Amino acid sequence: MQSGLYVGISSQIALERRLNTIADNMANMNTVGFRSTEVKFDEVLSKTQNDINAKIAFVTQGNDYLSTRTGELQRTGNPLDFAIKGNAWFAIDTPAGQVLTRDGRFTMDETGQLRSSRGYPVLDAGGAPIQLNREAGPPTVGADGIIMQNDQPVATLGLFTADISKGFNRYENEGVIFVDNPQPVLEGMENSVVQGYVEQSNVNGIREMTQLIQVNRAFEGISALMRDSETSMNDAIKTLGGSNG
Repeated sequence: MQSGLYVGISSQIALERRLNTIADNMANMNTVGFRSTEVKFDEVLSKTQNDINAKIAFVTQGNDYLSTRTGELQRTGNPLDFAIKGNAWFAIDTPAGQVLTRDGRFTMDETGQLRSSRGYPVLDAGGAPIQLNREAGPPTVGADGIIMQNDQPVATLGLFTADISKGFNRYENEGVIFVDNPQPVLEGMENSVVQGYVEQSNVNGIREMTQLIQVNRAFEGISALMRDSETSMNDAIKTLGGSNG
């Protein structure tokens, strides 16, 4: 009977983890470039100490991973707004070091440096801040990320990839710090830049609400089973105690 309680507790911990990710996803439905968090749960088998070596299945706390679904591209017409087709990321220089982001709402500061929506320098493929000429007019950017001013190439938007399966940490919602070292995308058309567009959050509100309902129902169901199991155990203890008396 104790095993049933342990299994129920492990399930509740897993459901709470999923509930937290759903809440975070819902809170960032309108965050530009946000990639939703999913959770993968594994089953752990444990043998009970009895004659038949029965196996009890527990649920792990789960591992977070980022959804690779692309959010909807919204046209803005702003020459300093950019979106990525593919699974690459822009890079920005922050107090925490290099951070990857899908938020391509950039601005040009008074010195001509390209900056993110939060004011961080945008980096090229070599990891250096991108410097533009404020006097040369709005830049044009091709699918390969090359930035042109006055029909001359002046810089290249850095595109980076990383192995998301090795883990990550959020940075200010739309930013991500990967455990794996990001690698610059040097060539190929699997990833390309689109000027005058931004990528919306890839959170599907209806899907998240459906999962929220399912998780709440599962939590309530497990809680009821645990109460029944505890009641049965208490009744058994009372019965055994009475027979010994």
